[in-house]
Amino acid sequence: MGYESFEFKKDVTIKLKYLVYLPQSYDKNKKWPLILSLHGSGERGDNLDKVKKWGIHKILRENNDLPFIVVSPQCPSGEIWEMQFNALKDILVDVEKDYNIDKERIYLTGYSLGGYGTWNFTILNPEKFAAIVPISGGAISPQKALRLKNIPIWVAHGDNDNIVDFEESRRIVEYLKKHNSNVVFKVYKGLGHEVCTTAYENPELFNWLLKQRKIKV
Repeated sequence: MGYESFEFKKDVTIKLKYLVYLPQSYDKNKKWPLILSLHGSGERGDNLDKVKKWGIHKILRENNDLPFIVVSPQCPSGEIWEMQFNALKDILVDVEKDYNIDKERIYLTGYSLGGYGTWNFTILNPEKFAAIVPISGGAISPQKALRLKNIPIWVAHGDNDNIVDFEESRRIVEYLKKHNSNVVFKVYKGLGHEVCTTAYENPELFNWLLKQRKIKV
């Protein structure tokens, strides 16, 4: 299989382009786990080819049978993901209609700007995701973090990041671990912001994701 691209329009105020990656072994009669992937600030705009260059898409270029459906919207120029949360929810609804999605295994990941979006989108919609993977993204207040106490979380950050302070991730991970027994913290020692792609090269991440299912609360 491979990539399909779409232009999502719900009304005149919501318009996002997005990619759908289907693994080579995709079978429409089988339920598939889904990853919603949020890119960083450099990939904003209206050219979906920019979205394919970094992060999880580097892995998809090298492994065309990663056992997930991957949905990758593109944030418009000059905006942040928080401005598109309603559109993201509607895209998920449409994708679930078009493909055979395992609703117990819907995951959210994002790096840099998308890392911020991953934290904040999940805080507002904790019931939607079986697990989340914020990478090199800004953290959240401890009070808000309590909404994530039942969600498996894999956090990755370089401790030499001079764009998004490593301490933001460290602080929130330390707090979350007091309330959430399924938090993984991958620290890339000596590395900076570029771990946005490096983190996805770790096969443990995808093996871990496949084990996570939505927790009934």
